[in-house]
Amino acid sequence: MLKKEQNDLVCQTGPGTPMGTLFRAYWMPVLMADELPENECAPVRVKILSERLLAFRDTQGNLGLIDEFCAHRGVSLWFGRNEENGLRCPYHGWKYNTDGQCIDVPSEAPESGFCDKIKLKSYPLVQRGPLLWTYMGPADKQPPLPEWEFAMVPANQTFVSKRWQECNWLQAMEGGIDSSHVSFLHRGDLSHDPLFKGAKGNEYNLQDMRPHFEVVESQGGLYIGARRNAENGHYYWRITPWVMPTFTMIPPRADHPIHGHFWVPIDDDNCWAWSYDFHPTRPLHERELTAMQEGQGIHCTYVPGTFRPASNKDNDYMMDRDAQKAGRYYSGIAGFAIQDSSLQESMGPICDRTKENLVSTDNGIIMARHRLMRAAKALMDKGVTPPGVAVEDQKVRSASIVLGPDQAFKDAAKDALTSTLGKAHATV
Repeated sequence: MLKKEQNDLVCQTGPGTPMGTLFRAYWMPVLMADELPENECAPVRVKILSERLLAFRDTQGNLGLIDEFCAHRGVSLWFGRNEENGLRCPYHGWKYNTDGQCIDVPSEAPESGFCDKIKLKSYPLVQRGPLLWTYMGPADKQPPLPEWEFAMVPANQTFVSKRWQECNWLQAMEGGIDSSHVSFLHRGDLSHDPLFKGAKGNEYNLQDMRPHFEVVESQGGLYIGARRNAENGHYYWRITPWVMPTFTMIPPRADHPIHGHFWVPIDDDNCWAWSYDFHPTRPLHERELTAMQEGQGIHCTYVPGTFRPASNKDNDYMMDRDAQKAGRYYSGIAGFAIQDSSLQESMGPICDRTKENLVSTDNGIIMARHRLMRAAKALMDKGVTPPGVAVEDQKVRSASIVLGPDQAFKDAAKDALTSTLGKAHATV
């Protein structure tokens, strides 16, 4: 368990907080690239780390992420006109470019220089793969652009979605690095979901309900190994990399695409759950893309016109008690994504970790919390760059692999856990 002050530290990510400062050391995904599809398209509201911002693409295609509110009287610039290389407030005509610089105040003479004194807060906004990313830390500390493999492979090999999750980022992320729940919560879907079924590894998951966990530190975070019994005294290992602060990659199954998540705080009570699928050596099949677009695998369907899941707390996640009793869905809720979010949101907006009773299968979660707290303190107190910022820290893979009883996964699977473009993944 954590003390209350520790729980507050890891959960609170607003401006000036230790964990908020840590998040601001990284490039973070904020929008799908197609949310700003063309020059002078409508701006998009962005709330991240408790800051209300506005993203837009100007006449020349330049991307901007600026304070949502006009410096004049505080009007939301979401109502603004995107025209002639700037966003113009419809209230009194003040206009801003993608750097947040005011470039026109119609009521003031140009020679007064008044515009030069007005500048909104702004952050860089850059496309990498199918996503738009931002960096919100000090300009002189800006790291190189991220090189996560799913964002670097050809466009026809990757698929990304996002969903609004109505809870703190940490309890969502902790679910992502907890391999022990798969044998229970997701057991019905392993045999039916088109992006999971047919893998030999599914049999090991369902036959051995007591995985043994081994966790080792990596340069960027952790490798979390879950070991289950296989044939002839061998072990089936599912190895999940966690790269600070929120990147995870789920161990693959058969030739299905590899998938994983980011969890990016909106505020302390909500987060974006980003979900990606990619295949390292081939384009995604049409049937795979269709399944992903229809909300299968780790994706979901939405309330029309939003990124809120269609199954949500207002409709009890479409709980089906008959399906629960019949064993079709172990929890009575359909879909990996909603099975996870329903239970994570059930903890409340922010889980009270002072009441926990942790066991050995929680070692990855325990180590991740402590690594986050150490890194946040080192950054705040000494300016130490946290793990996961460097591009080399991001070149990781998950792996599912069968090893002999005397083989340590950190050594035997070392090559499988390293990302190289075009290299086949280690999968069972």
